[in-house]
Amino acid sequence: MNTRNIVGLIASVCWGATALLAASPARPNIVIILTDDQGYADLSCFGGTHVNTPRIDQMAAEGSRLTNFYMAAPLCTPSRAALMTGCYPRRIDMAYGSDFAVLLAGDRKGLNPEEVTIAEVLREAGYVTGMFGKWHLGDQPEFLPTRQGFDEFFGLPYSHDIHPQHPRQDHFQFPPLPLLDGETVVEQDPDADYLTKRFTQRAVQFIEQHKDEPFFLYVPHPLPHGPLHVSPPFMKDAPDAVKAKLAKEGKRVDYRTRTKLFKYAIDEIDWSVGQVLDAIKANGLDENTLVIFTSDNGPATGKAHPLRGKKGSTFEGGPRVPAVIRWPGKIPAGRENDELMTAMDLLPTFAGLAGAELPADRIIDGKDIWPVLIGNETSPHDTFFYYRDNDLKAVRSGKWKLHLALPQSNGDKSPPASALYDLESDIGEKRNVIAEHPEVVSRLRAAVEAFEKRLAENSRPAAFVDAPTPLKLAK
Repeated sequence: MNTRNIVGLIASVCWGATALLAASPARPNIVIILTDDQGYADLSCFGGTHVNTPRIDQMAAEGSRLTNFYMAAPLCTPSRAALMTGCYPRRIDMAYGSDFAVLLAGDRKGLNPEEVTIAEVLREAGYVTGMFGKWHLGDQPEFLPTRQGFDEFFGLPYSHDIHPQHPRQDHFQFPPLPLLDGETVVEQDPDADYLTKRFTQRAVQFIEQHKDEPFFLYVPHPLPHGPLHVSPPFMKDAPDAVKAKLAKEGKRVDYRTRTKLFKYAIDEIDWSVGQVLDAIKANGLDENTLVIFTSDNGPATGKAHPLRGKKGSTFEGGPRVPAVIRWPGKIPAGRENDELMTAMDLLPTFAGLAGAELPADRIIDGKDIWPVLIGNETSPHDTFFYYRDNDLKAVRSGKWKLHLALPQSNGDKSPPASALYDLESDIGEKRNVIAEHPEVVSRLRAAVEAFEKRLAENSRPAAFVDAPTPLKLAK
C-alpha cells in the first residue's frame, strides 16, 4: 500500500462508517473536462448542426445529458472559482478581478489559499490530483494549482489570449504567455496550435500512471476561447482560403480569420474527450470512473440556441451550459436530465462519493446532487441567482426567471424588476409576462433581498499579494 492510500485509510477511520464504506475500491475516480466559451448548442448531442462531436455524443448515449446545468457566472475567472469551491463567486470575492472582469497577468488578486477546493477535499480523502490546462484563478505563486490541492499541474495560469499578440496590447502590455509544469515556467508563448494535444497527452499519461489508486483529473481546455487554434491533423479540412491567410499571419495573430476555425477546434476537443475515455477503458477503469464534460460559460464564437444570450450575459445563454456525465452502471444511460443543477454542486457531490468531509466552518452554496443524477430526487435548489461581476442580475425559482433592472451595488435599495419569463414554455426568454404574475415577482424579489442579506453576513475575502510580478521563464 502506498503512502497516499495509507493517508486515505487513516482519514476514513476517523470519519466513521460512511467514510469506511467509501474507502472501498468502489469509490470512483473523478474526471472533469471543462472547455472555455463553448455554448449550449456547441455539441451535436445538444442540437448543434454546425459542429460534429461523435465521442461526446457517445458519452451522452452511455450517460446523461444535463440540460439545466449552470455555471455560477458567465465569465471564466468567477465561474472557475465557483466550480473549485462550491460557492457563488461573490461570496468568496472572486466575482470580479482586481482591475478587470477577469484576472490578468501579474495580478495581485487570486483565489484565497484559505478556500477549500475540490482538489483539496479529494486529496485529503486519499486521491491523487492532477490538472492539465487553464487555471485562471491567480498567477502568483501563492495562488497556483499546486497551492490549491493539485499534486500535478501542466498548463496556463490564465487565458491564452493574455499574450503580446492581443489586439489591445498597446493598452494591456501583456508579457509573454507562460506555460508551467508545476510551479516552473518551462516555455514562453507556446505554440497554441498544440495546446489541446499537449494537455490531452498529459491527461492520458496521468491516468496510466495512477490507475492503481483513486484519482481526480481536471482537464480545463483553453479552447474554444479565441483566438482559435487547432493542431495540423484537424486543419486538413479547413477551407484553403483560411489556411492561405493564416500562412501569412506572421507575428500578429489574425483573430478574425481564426474565428473560421471554430468547427475544427471543437473537432479536436471531441477527439481529446475520446482519448481520455479510451485511456480510462484501456486501463480497466471504465466501471469505476465518473466523467463530466461541460463548459465554463456561454459562447463567444459558437452558439447557444435555443437560449438567448452568450458569454457575459445573464440571459440563459451566458451561464447555462451543455453538460454530459458518464459512469457506467451508476449514471442512467441515454437519459436527458432536466433538473436544475450547478457546477457549485460538484464539490459536495464528489466529496460524498469519495467519503470525504466538507469543511464545517463556512457556507458552501452547492448541494450534493448524486440522488438527482441517478434519477431518485428532484433538484435541491429552490432558487438560483445570476450574477454578472458583483451585481445580482436575475433569479430563478422553478420555471420562473426574474430579471432585475438595476445592479445590486445601489446600496440597500431593492432593484425594480424588468422582466419575468416562464422558462418551461419560453426557454428563449422572448415573452415578458411580468404584468401577468405580480405575485411571482413579489416572491422572487423577496428571495433576492433575503439572499443578498445572507450573502453579506457570510462572505469571505479573496487574497492579494504586494508587488505582483508576471511569471517568467526559469533560467
